Amino acid sequence: MKLITELTEEIFMSEQIIDEATGKKELYIEGVFMQGGIKNRNGRMYPVETLANEVKKYNENYVQKNRALGELGHPSGPTINLDRVSHMITELKQDGQNFMGKAKILDTPMGEIVKNLMQGGAQLGVSSRGMGSLKPSQDGTQMVQSDFHLATAADIVADPSAPDAYVDGIMEGKEWVWDNGLFKEVDAAAHYTQIKEATSAELEQVKLNVFENFVSKL
Repeated sequence: MKLITELTEEIFMSEQIIDEATGKKELYIEGVFMQGGIKNRNGRMYPVETLANEVKKYNENYVQKNRALGELGHPSGPTINLDRVSHMITELKQDGQNFMGKAKILDTPMGEIVKNLMQGGAQLGVSSRGMGSLKPSQDGTQMVQSDFHLATAADIVADPSAPDAYVDGIMEGKEWVWDNGLFKEVDAAAHYTQIKEATSAELEQVKLNVFENFVSKL
């Protein structure tokens, strides 16, 4: 499975709600978090049904249990790093081919950075992060397959006008496997190179080393 990230620019500071009990101001962002049924700028297409099924699970397992967290910045893997959390996704619903999201900015160190940036007028974007297989169609579009698993509906990222810096090349050549609720990284490209360059006399030992390296990461 590949790490798949998609950046969306259509988010905005939606409202500032004052908690009547504490008098504290709560900041929210909302907008289009994900889109299905269209070829995106990264040459990928998510079938609407695939996204709808995964969003349903994500709502049940994360949003409704206050576990739908996102980070400030783009991490290099599919897991949530609690020290980087800046917001909690409170809503995620389908609107045609779009999946609209809303997130509460938290009082974490990263959340405070987001608040200051947005209140200062900075333009930010969100990026979904998930795992899944890709299959090319006849026109070259990379179709996201039904094994897609959403890690987070939205990380907050800077410079949405230049998404290639965040999307292209991230974890290129890496494969990930699902193991008892955790994603484990496998460096598929490096393993392939080791086996390809091995002599016939070295081949069996190289294969054994690659297997032992894989097992050690589980």
